[in-house]
Amino acid sequence: MGKSTLIQRLLDEACLTVGGFCTKMDENTGEVMHPIYIYPAAVPVDRRERSKANLVGRCGNFGRQKEIFPEVFDTLGTAYLRDIRACQVVLMDELGFLERDAHRFQEAVLAALKGAQPVLAAVKNRNDPFLQAVRGVPGVRVLYITRENREGLFRLLKRDLAQAE
Repeated sequence: MGKSTLIQRLLDEACLTVGGFCTKMDENTGEVMHPIYIYPAAVPVDRRERSKANLVGRCGNFGRQKEIFPEVFDTLGTAYLRDIRACQVVLMDELGFLERDAHRFQEAVLAALKGAQPVLAAVKNRNDPFLQAVRGVPGVRVLYITRENREGLFRLLKRDLAQAE
C-alpha cells in the first residue's frame, strides 16, 4: 500500500467532506507517454472525466520523458484549492515535480497548508525547492510509509482525522 492508497483508505473510513485535488496517471492508454490528469478530490473515481482541460502532463520512459502543462495547475488546481472553505479535510494527492513552473498553484498549496483544515497530502520524496517549501511549512508533519509502519500510520492518522469531525 502506497501513499495514495493509505490516504484513500483513511477517507473511505472518515465521515468528512473532502476538498482539494488528486492527480492520476492513466497507464491504460497504450500510449508511450502516459497522460496525467487533475481532478477535484470530492469526485468519485468512477465519475472522473479525462479531457485536455484537466491534462497536467504526460510522462514516459519511467519518468525520463515529460510534457508538462503548468497552466492547468495554475487554473484548475488553484480553483480546486480555492474552493476548500466548506470542507473538513483537504486532499492533495499528489505533489511532485510537474508543478515546478506552476507558481500560482504553488502559492495556493502553501496557503492551504497554513489554513484551518487538516490536509492529507502525498508528496514525492524529491529534493525540489517547491517540495522542500511544502515540507517546511510550520505544522506540517512528514511521514514516510513502509510495509512495516503502514498499519501504525493508518491508526495514527485515523485518530487525527477523527478530531476533525
